[in-house]
Amino acid sequence: MAPAHPGQPLLSVEGLITEFRSSEGIVRAVDEVSYQIWPGETLAVVGESGSGKSVTAMSVLGLIPRPPGRIAGGRILFEGRDLLTVAPAEMRAIRGKAISMIFQDPMTSLNPVLSVGFQIAEAMLAHGDMGRAEAAERAVELLRTVGVPNAAERYRQFPHQFSGGMRQRALIAMAIANRPRLVIADEPTTALDVTIQAQVFEALRLAQAETQAAMILITHDMGLVAELADRVVVMYGGRVVETTDVRTLFHAPRHPYTRGLLASLPRLNERSERLTPIPGAPPSLVNRPSGCAFHPRCAHSAGRPLCRGEVPAMREVEPGHWSACHYAEELAENRERVEA
Repeated sequence: MAPAHPGQPLLSVEGLITEFRSSEGIVRAVDEVSYQIWPGETLAVVGESGSGKSVTAMSVLGLIPRPPGRIAGGRILFEGRDLLTVAPAEMRAIRGKAISMIFQDPMTSLNPVLSVGFQIAEAMLAHGDMGRAEAAERAVELLRTVGVPNAAERYRQFPHQFSGGMRQRALIAMAIANRPRLVIADEPTTALDVTIQAQVFEALRLAQAETQAAMILITHDMGLVAELADRVVVMYGGRVVETTDVRTLFHAPRHPYTRGLLASLPRLNERSERLTPIPGAPPSLVNRPSGCAFHPRCAHSAGRPLCRGEVPAMREVEPGHWSACHYAEELAENRERVEA
């Protein structure tokens, strides 16, 4: 389901299934998820909490805890190689060098008893590409790159001496230390105020310019998506329900869930006392609804039998635009009538 794009994708996730054993039964957190990302591209993966965004990323990195988790099906092709078949030692060599990750909680991701600079340098030393003095010099340079002032002094400081925004920038510096070809950023602006979010946006841009890496941006922040993404994958209930370029997604979404996400955003050009939430709650991943998982919350479905009885296939509704909705064409027609 890839759009027209030159060359081969850097990463191709194909039919990925990731499950967890729980007291309630088998939780299929990722259910036949497929998407691609090309070199230098920024792909945003959006959806509510529990939609499978982060579990997909952890599957790519080989970080699913076993037990209770397991990858039950699919392939994860990175530069043509299936990461699900490589040996653990080889995966450790790939993780942090060819593929790196920016985790959403910098306070728990950084070791509190080691200086920030030492931890950034250690990321380079772990892959044996340089000596300690050279790694320390590059760590200072990386802190400057992501906008940390007085980088040489900050190098020697500890995580508790950094603000939340500064810690997140340090994690970005660590993620790009080995010039990876793919960076996965998992909710990089969570729990940061608006001003600091803008600074982190800029740090992510600078980091990508430094490495020319592709980036998977996992977020529920549609503002961040509009700022940074080239294409967007929308996930719901462990499945991909829509994917297209960022402009098309905001102006002509073809899935009711995507329309609900966009309708729930505040708008500066409209006066309204209340936002428009999506009714109901996300589906149980143990006992999924029959048919389309979104149909119990979908106003467009209106209880139609096809929505209740048949899981919609992902299909190309226009060039480069894929949707898993039985009635995607009606959404386009409705929009055209409103605009007319």
